[in-house]
Amino acid sequence: MKDNVDTPVVGQALSELLADYAAGFKAERIPAEVRERARLLMLDSIGIALASHGYDFARRAMAAVGELDGGGDSIVIGTSVRMDPRNAALLNGVLVHGLDYDDTHARGVIHATASVLPTVLALAARDDRSGADMVAAYVLGMEVATRLGAVAKGGFHQVGFHPTGLIGTFGCTLAAGWLLGLNAKQMVDAQGIALSIASGSLEFLNDGAWNKRMHPGWAANGGITAATFGKHGYTGTRLAYEGRFGLYASHLGDADYDLSLASADLGEQWEVPRVSVKPLPACHFTHASVDAATRLHAQGVRPEQVRRITVLVPQEVVKTVCEPEAAKRKPANSYEAQFSIPYLVGTALCKGGLTLDDLEESALRDPAVLALAAITDYQCDPHSGFPKHYSGEVIVELNDGRILREREAVNRGAEDRPLTTEDIRGKYRDNALRQVSAARAESIEQSVLRLEQGSARALADQLGQA
Repeated sequence: MKDNVDTPVVGQALSELLADYAAGFKAERIPAEVRERARLLMLDSIGIALASHGYDFARRAMAAVGELDGGGDSIVIGTSVRMDPRNAALLNGVLVHGLDYDDTHARGVIHATASVLPTVLALAARDDRSGADMVAAYVLGMEVATRLGAVAKGGFHQVGFHPTGLIGTFGCTLAAGWLLGLNAKQMVDAQGIALSIASGSLEFLNDGAWNKRMHPGWAANGGITAATFGKHGYTGTRLAYEGRFGLYASHLGDADYDLSLASADLGEQWEVPRVSVKPLPACHFTHASVDAATRLHAQGVRPEQVRRITVLVPQEVVKTVCEPEAAKRKPANSYEAQFSIPYLVGTALCKGGLTLDDLEESALRDPAVLALAAITDYQCDPHSGFPKHYSGEVIVELNDGRILREREAVNRGAEDRPLTTEDIRGKYRDNALRQVSAARAESIEQSVLRLEQGSARALADQLGQA
């Protein structure tokens, strides 16, 4: 049953509470450590966007949106192309999220940067806002999206919705609204309009389709649209969240959710520092298991020794990374592989780790990896800390009868096991250098890390080069 005990007080809708927060949001009230973390998260995503240009999905998305675009001055990261702001935001979302290497807020189970960053980059650059304003709008969007995601307690995945696209739209709406100067009433309308725009289905999990890659960019596009409609006085529903057909009732039904999580300690407790940077290019739900398998490889376990593998995962992630079992054991493409516990664990056990190169089409046919995937089963982890942590345990039965096991109770990169600043900068460089020179990668890095001393348009001009 849903928890209505701590919903906003009678007479005030959650959209009104969030609108008041957003309309009164002040950049100078953001703690320095939150702003620093925000810049690092932006840097991480920009590196991923650059790396994505080496993949077919990016080229096809560029072609599709290019055919639809009517022209504009907004940049697409890593190209000299200029587009309408909404189309640029759509493409930048595809680039940030397309490799499934972008950050995750664990409690919200959401990749919020992939939608919020394209939104604020497009609007702040178009309107020649300061770098400090761009960072502030990003923080605002992240704080809203992550909290709204947390309300569902991981429930969206259980009923087939992808919160990155669905919830991301609302975070983008308020970030865009702040940059556009909306008042609280206009912010309420914009959220109500966003309710009819927000979307994101998980059906792609059954065949490795590319739908998910466009979810955050579509959320950015939708957020800009909703905020602009609100700016011009277009009336949106007031009960976007708690209404009879509001967001949670329509998408979760009778599943457990807690609306109070959207506003608890809002403005006092910051969620941006809780966002986890991914150390591995795959669904975050798989990381602990991959790292556990990597350690078993380091102990000397080799494919020819293995009789059977059992992986313990949180019950809530089974539908995403363990089923349907036949497809997970033999992924048809790289995207399907990124959501496959059998393939990813088999890769780590064979090769001692996982990189983007292990997701190339040629790697998907590695007979040693597929042989391990074929003998990999899963069980629900009875000691899971989901959604705070995405635990994983790999149990290997060897041909000689020995049983070895490695457990990751707290996945690497989680809020209480974070990557260091140098780890994040190193990841950015590894990704950026796949597409740009060392000198340009360094220049972009410095511009992002010093963004609050510069302008959004200057950063966009630097990013908008082939």
